[in-house]
Amino acid sequence: MNINDINELTTSIQKIEQHLKYEFKDKNTLIKALSHSSFSNELKSKNIKAECNERLEFFGDSILSLTVSEYLYTNYPDLPEGMLSKVRAGTVCEKALAKFAKEISLGDFLFLGHGEEITNGRERPSILADAFEAVLAAMYIDGGIEPVKAFILPFATSEIDQIIARGNTKDYKSMLQQFVQQEHGDVLEYKLVNEYGPAHERVFETEALLNNNVIGKGVGKSKRESEQNAAKEALALFGQA
Repeated sequence: MNINDINELTTSIQKIEQHLKYEFKDKNTLIKALSHSSFSNELKSKNIKAECNERLEFFGDSILSLTVSEYLYTNYPDLPEGMLSKVRAGTVCEKALAKFAKEISLGDFLFLGHGEEITNGRERPSILADAFEAVLAAMYIDGGIEPVKAFILPFATSEIDQIIARGNTKDYKSMLQQFVQQEHGDVLEYKLVNEYGPAHERVFETEALLNNNVIGKGVGKSKRESEQNAAKEALALFGQA
């Protein structure tokens, strides 16, 4: 999208507003949300004042989290805190947001610098996810929370349903902690005992210890995943998994 071509810019804004099902009163807020830092930096190098979408992305992250949290709290009264957190995390993660962004062809409307343009930046998940959050913030600033909810909840609820259907809502660490707390004085902790592999494919090994006794071992691609797997093995040991 060329910001210097007024006719093209007007047409593009109209198209993205159709995808968002929201018409902006202040088009400049939307333009800022669509402006990647690579684009604003190129303009600044030419002594042209321009703002990128990073601050809006920061704000949009909180708006998104609040909206999804409120929905989960209201509609899933039986899910414990740990599971609510896990479902929310899966709903607002980069992978999910990039998928939402692609569904509205958001990449087609972004302002990118030349470097990002030639390296397929319009398809890069991190750029799409950040822009999606920036657009949510722009909508909130322009029209309040209601248009944001109307836009995001259909995406979020579909993702939530899929996460729950896959059964990926168990928080084994929380389950083990609740089980251990039945006996006062017991101390549960996790110890990282090994990590290996290249930097981009690290593997972590963790032990779950109860009163310094190993009750479970877990392996994962992150420390958190290895701890969850160690807790899962510990629960199986106690017949709780």
